[in-house]
Amino acid sequence: MAGYLVWQGHLQLSIVLAVAVISAIVGDNLGYGLGWWFGQPAVERVAQWAAVDADRMGSMRRFVSRYGPLAVFGGRFIPGLRFLAGPLAGAAGLGFRSFFVANALGATVFVLYGVGLGYAIGYGLGPYIAELRLAERAVVIGAFVCIAGYVGRMWWSRRRR
Repeated sequence: MAGYLVWQGHLQLSIVLAVAVISAIVGDNLGYGLGWWFGQPAVERVAQWAAVDADRMGSMRRFVSRYGPLAVFGGRFIPGLRFLAGPLAGAAGLGFRSFFVANALGATVFVLYGVGLGYAIGYGLGPYIAELRLAERAVVIGAFVCIAGYVGRMWWSRRRR
């Protein structure tokens, strides 16, 4: 979304990239700390909160333990692991320096990808999206008229009874 807003001129690219990369790095570092200090039981509680079942959790744990920093970097691009890579790396005992480098590189690549994708969507589909807004307004107005007509009819039929 931020990439699309950059394309529209509502946001500045440099600020969006800086805030997104810093936020992603800090968030995963906090997750790493959670895993490091509180261990696997805390990671499993977080996984339950994120609706990750035990089988998937086990495969993610094995993946992070086996590949270490590479799993942290690649985890950004895997749904579920994106959220749990930091805590799993901390609980697995991955060194902070290795984690931090992989996390920073992964966050940078992922943010560039995400913002670039939003910008590309705006560049390629921007004129069509503007036309869809007109259609969206027509649908909203039509729905309002239908609902108002239905409510009016219900009111009228009850009044007649």
